Amino acid sequence: MDFQRLLRGTVEWERLEAVGRELAARYGDGAARVEFLDADNWLSTPFILHTGGETYFVKVVSRQNSVVHALFTAGRNLGAFTSGTEGFFEHFGTPADMARHELEATREMRALGVNAPEPVEALEIDGLGVLVVEYLPAFRSLDEPDTEAERELAPALFRALRRLHDHGLAHGDLRAENVLILDGDLYLIDATSVREPGALDACEYDLACGLAALEPLIGAAAAVEAALTAYDAESVLGAREYLDFVAIRPDHDFDGPGLKGEIEKRAAERSEAAVTNGERSEP
Repeated sequence: MDFQRLLRGTVEWERLEAVGRELAARYGDGAARVEFLDADNWLSTPFILHTGGETYFVKVVSRQNSVVHALFTAGRNLGAFTSGTEGFFEHFGTPADMARHELEATREMRALGVNAPEPVEALEIDGLGVLVVEYLPAFRSLDEPDTEAERELAPALFRALRRLHDHGLAHGDLRAENVLILDGDLYLIDATSVREPGALDACEYDLACGLAALEPLIGAAAAVEAALTAYDAESVLGAREYLDFVAIRPDHDFDGPGLKGEIEKRAAERSEAAVTNGERSEP
């Protein structure tokens, strides 16, 4: 966590105050209450803004955050290359560009019927990128332990991913912290960018991240079974090739060999079943 805070950096209090004042003037009567969050977020400083009788979730993106995003993007593209494909992640040049992209990605997800916080605005204040979205009260993230609930919700996660992929989009940064649970429904946040939205490699990477996020929570067998409710065995096998790449990320901690073994086992079972059914259907 200390290393993460070092990378994220610290936005000067005066600049954060300027953001709060500007947003309070835009959405309220100039008065506001701010709650800062101790969130595991590498790429922004998040806080909750109460103003004008409404509550908003705000992410402040600094120049240092943008530099860290560029480094992460280069590392992810290198990892994609080692997995046998060209890099497909895209970096945005300024903090404001990063905020605007996330706002647009959130709009696109909601337009497809995928749960995400309602987007409000993305703007630049004092050189900082500022993203404002709906605040979801009383949510928990997927990584907070509740094995029974997570097992029940796992297929919904892959259905949401499949909906994105079927419409030429990809999340690009799927991990447990970016999946929120509210009133029994899943919400996706923090979508990033890929250079070729909807490309097979990006979709398989998303699928690998989903499997990696769920394996520590519900086990490899249940995670793979959930994935197979939305994807065919060939797609899941393709995702297996990205698991080593996902494993080197600091925000994923899962049993890679166990997950690979379970994928191969289930794919073999499905292949065998298909052959058997084909033989039985012959006259």
